[in-house]
Amino acid sequence: MRAVVQRVRRAEVVVGGATVGSVDAGLVCFLGVGKSDAEADVDYLVEKVCGLRVFEDDDGKMSRALADVGGGLLVISQFTLYGDVSRGRRPSFDAAMAPAEAERLYERFVDKARARLASVETGRFGAMMDVVVHNDGPVTIVIESKGR
Repeated sequence: MRAVVQRVRRAEVVVGGATVGSVDAGLVCFLGVGKSDAEADVDYLVEKVCGLRVFEDDDGKMSRALADVGGGLLVISQFTLYGDVSRGRRPSFDAAMAPAEAERLYERFVDKARARLASVETGRFGAMMDVVVHNDGPVTIVIESKGR
């Protein structure tokens, strides 16, 4: 699995003109699922994302996680994280998991994050989404479950 995590002041996902998920201060997690991913990859990424210490303490150091600051998590499915452009300019998505199975692992990620955090919102799996992100910093972290 791959996650691109951004610290935000505010973020929202709009589908068909309606907001389906939003957070104020917190994190946005763009989540991609690869063909070989399994439950262990979900567990690893949930632990990393929920425990990511990218919020400042009283000394201005990044040492606080979402739960420490009462922040929200907005999880957005994004198979394009597995886009490969090594053989041209048009991405190949061969490494992305098929949608039905990817959705199951995406939902497992969301369920496990909700068990750890007070506020978890989502986009809509498989939908064309308008995502509005107001970065804070900006702070952007890429996390992969393979090769850990």
